[in-house]
Amino acid sequence: MHPYQKNLKQPSRDLRNNMTEAEIRLWSKLRNKQILGLQFYRQKPILNYIVDFYCPSANLVIECDGGQHYTDEGLEADRVRDEALAQLGLTVLRFDNLQVLNGADGVVEKVFDVIHVQLESPF
Repeated sequence: MHPYQKNLKQPSRDLRNNMTEAEIRLWSKLRNKQILGLQFYRQKPILNYIVDFYCPSANLVIECDGGQHYTDEGLEADRVRDEALAQLGLTVLRFDNLQVLNGADGVVEKVFDVIHVQLESPF
């Protein structure tokens, strides 16, 4: 289990109860161990962050990004966040909301491919 700030527990619950349409769509494809029988968690606190989706078996974080992520500040915050998560050995996949809403099957295929490689890697 990765360390996290205890004060993020309630905000993560709130986010689970108020998911975006893109998150709902992707969650419908990830839940119930639909990808290689692996468990995913949604709105999971890790370090000082709440990640959209997390698969501990594959050390994978998946983010659905809205418009705020494409500002200069958002891009820098995501870079810092991704770097911190990478230091824990996590791979971060980012998809913009439109990718998920307009092509969820392609997003799931990419997730499957990354997990497949992660699980075959000796490290």
